[in-house]
Amino acid sequence: MTAEKHPWFDFYEEGVSHEIDPDQYSSMLEQFEEVFNRFSDKPAFENMGKMYTYGQIDTLSKHFASYLTQVVGMKKGDRIAIQLPNLLQYPVAMFGALRAGLIVVNTNPLYTTREMQHQFNDSGATTIIILANFAGNLEKILPETKINKVIITELGDMLGGFKKVLVNFVVKHIKKMVPAYKLPGSVKFLNSLKQGAKYTYTKPDIVNSDVAFLQYTGGTTGVSKGATLTHRNLISNMLQSKQWFVGLKEGQETVITALPLYHIFALTVNCFLMFSVGARNILITNPRDMPGFVKELKKYKFSVITGVNTLFNGLLNQPDFKDVDFSALKYTLGGGMAVQQAVSEKWKEVTGNALAEGYGLSETSPVLSCNPLKSGGRMGTIGVPFPSTEMKIMDENGQEVPNGERGEICARGPQVMQGYWLRPKETENSFFGEWFRTGDIGIQNNEGYFKIVDRIKDMILVSGFNVYPNEIEEVLAHNDKILEVAAIGVPDEKSTEAVKVFVVKKDNSLTKEEVIAYCREDMTNYKVPKHVEFIDELPKTNVGKILRRQLRER
Repeated sequence: MTAEKHPWFDFYEEGVSHEIDPDQYSSMLEQFEEVFNRFSDKPAFENMGKMYTYGQIDTLSKHFASYLTQVVGMKKGDRIAIQLPNLLQYPVAMFGALRAGLIVVNTNPLYTTREMQHQFNDSGATTIIILANFAGNLEKILPETKINKVIITELGDMLGGFKKVLVNFVVKHIKKMVPAYKLPGSVKFLNSLKQGAKYTYTKPDIVNSDVAFLQYTGGTTGVSKGATLTHRNLISNMLQSKQWFVGLKEGQETVITALPLYHIFALTVNCFLMFSVGARNILITNPRDMPGFVKELKKYKFSVITGVNTLFNGLLNQPDFKDVDFSALKYTLGGGMAVQQAVSEKWKEVTGNALAEGYGLSETSPVLSCNPLKSGGRMGTIGVPFPSTEMKIMDENGQEVPNGERGEICARGPQVMQGYWLRPKETENSFFGEWFRTGDIGIQNNEGYFKIVDRIKDMILVSGFNVYPNEIEEVLAHNDKILEVAAIGVPDEKSTEAVKVFVVKKDNSLTKEEVIAYCREDMTNYKVPKHVEFIDELPKTNVGKILRRQLRER
């Protein structure tokens, strides 16, 4: 892809190269060693007031790698499940597992037993590191899996000294957040590090084409599947992100990581990208505690923050958020779901920083496109393709459609997965030749910017017309009496489906009639909600994405 082919070439001239070298490193392990050596004395990860340097993470992750290979006996390509929230244990375990030559199976700590069992069996994981708070669920399904080694950690384990003892005591005995469990033969995480320290770390023979992660996703259809991401995939997206974040200064940045690191967005952008420039990474364990989150933000002069629309909206609705020091803030990046214009505008007003929207999927490591970060780009779009990335809008036959016409967003680039783990049919169905099918309906304008209309599976069919939930939600997000909103389709005898909205009130005086009247001002009749239900809280993933599926099941 040459520069002349980019209608947005002026933006690239700000310092963003159009291409990266996906083979710059032989594997992620080579890049890890380079970064650990260069920033050895710099702060790496911080959580609950405890900080570890790059050198300390280097040492501890080697200890964990040695434990996995020398004590547990794991071999290159074996799968290890990591089921942890944002704690200092996560980077130690994750870097350690990769440095042992293993494949990491990132697992949401809030999964049900059914979801855990499916993911562990589908991936063939034989070892797991899990937070004690969730070990009771593991106990229920462990005999039905291939897992034969369980490593358990407690919330405060990495805090050291009296703070470790205090936090673990309060979590277990005062807040009673650790249900009783029995897992005979399990090992404490801190003990695994001690045992691993007795051995000399031996770097395995890993190449770019080896699988690094199985990142589970619903994909566009069906049961949860493991997106097979290689070392090359992750290196590529890290390098692409590094090109995009013009102006990051090595060893001087501070990033706020509220999105969980087991989620692909935070894993690549917050972890691997920021790791590559020696940034100080502030891990937020429970961002849903918004007052506590704001209190943490007040402690740091941070330069980068990422999140999803609901996270930014939640912060903006905290009265103390305006008192946070934003003087060092360079970049705010939103992804995971559409960033609403009302949220974007208010973020700029409060922080003085543009909220730029990016786009990607678990299958693409994840970023495919992004808006210019300094200006925020074109509001309401997902920006332009990343370096070394191509995107097209295609019809159901895999033919490119003209600019301005709707179709499925398809992409190709070095960050696109190899396929779904052990699912050749699903893999075949997710590609048009070399082009990955995202399952998102979009358009491309004449400037080269892409816009998502909606997920194919979320589209509402009203009397033969396609209605897109994002459009309805975007309109209602501007209503000052509404905190959050989600739109779905419900069965209707006359029109096949009708639009229903679930609304979380900001002002208790809001009525259903007001909601409908507000929509009539900006939408044609068939798009106007026929049903309005007020709800205390919208169901969301642990990342903050609204679960329309659960709303449809109500």
